[in-house]
Order: sequence, then structure tokens, then C-alpha cells
Amino acid sequence: MLSGKSRQVIAATLPVVAERIGEIANRFYEHMFSAHPELLDGTFNRGNQASGEQQLALAGSVAAFATKLLEVPEETPEHLLSRIAHKHASLGIRPDQYQIVNHHLMWAIADTLGQAVTPEVATAWNEVYWLMAHSLIHEERGLYGARGVTPDTVWRPWEVEKKFRETQDVVTFVVKRIDDRLVKTSLPGQYVTVRMRMPDGILQPRQYSLTRADDGAHRQFSVKRVHGGDGKPPGEMSTLLHDSVDVGDILTLSLPYGNVVLDDSGRPVVFASAGIGITPMAGMLSHLARAESRLPITMLHADLEEAAFPLRRQVVNDVVELPHAELYVWYEKGAHSIEPVNGVFHGTMDLSAVDLPQNAIYYLCGPMPFMRALRTSLLTRGVVPGDIHYEVFGPDLWQADLE
Repeated sequence: MLSGKSRQVIAATLPVVAERIGEIANRFYEHMFSAHPELLDGTFNRGNQASGEQQLALAGSVAAFATKLLEVPEETPEHLLSRIAHKHASLGIRPDQYQIVNHHLMWAIADTLGQAVTPEVATAWNEVYWLMAHSLIHEERGLYGARGVTPDTVWRPWEVEKKFRETQDVVTFVVKRIDDRLVKTSLPGQYVTVRMRMPDGILQPRQYSLTRADDGAHRQFSVKRVHGGDGKPPGEMSTLLHDSVDVGDILTLSLPYGNVVLDDSGRPVVFASAGIGITPMAGMLSHLARAESRLPITMLHADLEEAAFPLRRQVVNDVVELPHAELYVWYEKGAHSIEPVNGVFHGTMDLSAVDLPQNAIYYLCGPMPFMRALRTSLLTRGVVPGDIHYEVFGPDLWQADLE
């Protein structure tokens, strides 16, 4: 709970801090990486740093957390932090690293705002930071404990057993466990972090959704090649995985994490995805197929064309196996399909074209404009916000807007 004295200071300064939080985030990362370049070797995704997405995500999460502390002063808004905690656990973040972040974030606030940061202002924002940090540390400790690991032991070696092409830009890897340490199966919808050494010698992490129900001995994930363009370089991890990793190679994977998982309440399920956003949906659908679920399941997918639909055969086969599952697709290049789908449409996804089940839980994944449009459409139809779940690849630039 935020103290009364600090609450007054935060209320007075939040508009100024929020207005310049992007500058603060940029200065923070510059200062921290200058002092601790080792954090870019295995912990931080330098692609997200280069694009500015990580800075925007940090800015949004801090501002949203402070806003919630003011709106509901008797509570600490842990629900805002669950997604971050799972990401941290998949990276093996340690409690002591929060002190490093605190030092450089407070420096960045003072450096950006100058004389406006009085001792009282610094104390209040330091209190906000540690409320946020302690909540994350507490949740991450629980996540590590549930898996029986510490931050240093979340990583496991896996051997590539299969590698096959899904589409021109997507390849799927099936990996098998090669050590004797206990590995619990994933929850449907979770991801793993893959950590690899880049050609310049720096370790880099990337998260990939698990795309098939696993048995603890095998895991499957799919990778889309990031081509770059518009001034952005090609994705260094996706390029390495596509071009340099083959059957028999050893990959380092984290244990599975992620808070967007399949609900077990027995309600109807609707999956809506676009492009590579199919990956977490395919994983959840695979779990339902393995469990021989009799739930009403509606799978909605949008893509450029049928040949570009990643994991298409797996998804179609799972839908066919499930007695109450339906599949509808939207293609930008015409309304044609060779698959036994329930409906194929031309253009962008339009929910009015299908009958959606009552009292369903919705899962969205795809480009941000796609998810925003679908969420707006669902809310207009009367779906309550708590029944709409979404997965974001990379830093979450949306959560603060939803709270």
C-alpha cells in the first residue's frame, strides 16, 4: 500500500512523469546498459531495445501501476504484473537485479526532470518502484517454486529431433529432452525462452509459444523469419534458427511460462488469430484434442492466403478430431480453401460472418491492430472484458491501455 504522504506527491507529479515517461525510459536503459553491459548478454532482447518497444513497455507499465495505486490506494495492483513476472521467470531474473534497475531508473527520473525532483518526489517514486518490484519478486519466487527451480536453473538442454517447414517464412522445431532432471509439462498456451549465442558472441533470448501439447520429453515451437525492412534489420534469432540450426543440434530452452493459458471452467472457447498469432492457439487446441474435449470450440484465423497459414495441417486435423469444433478462415488473396473448413471468407476477419457461442471465453493473438479491432467488436457484442484474453509477442504495449 502506498503511504499517505507519498500518495499526495504521486498524485501531484504523475501527470508530469507520465508525459515524459518515454524520455525517462530511454535514459534509464542507456544509463543501465552503459554501467552493466552484461545485461545485454543473455537477459535483455537487444532487438526490442533497438526498436524502442521495450522502452515503451516499461513506460506504460510504470505509469499504469502508479495510476492504479492512486485509484485504489488500499491495494497493490498485482494483476498488472503477472504477465511481466512470467516473462521474468522465463529469463531467470534474480531478486538482486531489481536493485540495479532501481538505481538507474531513479537516476533517469532525476536526470530527465531536473530540479522538479525534490527529495520528497524522489522518495515517493522510489516507494512506487519498490512496491512494484517486491510484487514482482514475490510472484516470480512463486513461479520458480512451482517448477522446483531457482533463477539459475530454469534452463535445460534440448536436442532438435525434427525441423520442418510450415510455410515460406515459418519453420517448426520438435526438441527432445537430453538430461535426467525433472521437467513438468507445459500449460496450454505457455511459451519457452530460447537462448542462443549470436555470431558476435552475445547470448540473446527470445520467447516462442509451444505449438503442441507436450509430454515432458518433447516440445514443439514454431519460428517466423523476421525479414526486417523500413529501416529495421532482419531478426537475428529467427535468422539463426532458420538458417543455422538443424536436427541433432542442442538448444537451450527455459521451462515453460506464460499467464495466458486455457481456462478449465468448461465454457465454450473461441480462438481468433492472424498470421503467426496462430502459435499459442495451436498449442491450446492441441491440448483440447489430446484431452478429447467435447467443448464447443470455434477457431477463427486470418492470413494472406492458405499457403501462408502456419501449422495449418495440425490445426485442421485437431479441429476434425474434436466433435464440436469449427474452423473459419479469412484470406486477403481470395476466398478459396482445399481444407474441410466450416467457412472461408475474403478480406479481414469479420465476426459478424459467424455465429459465436454464448458464454464463451475468447483468446486473441496477432498484430496489435487486429486484436484491438476484435476486442472492440466483442465488447460491442456484450462480451465482458474479463472473458477476452490476448497474447502479445514481445513487450506488451497494450496492457496499460486496457486498464
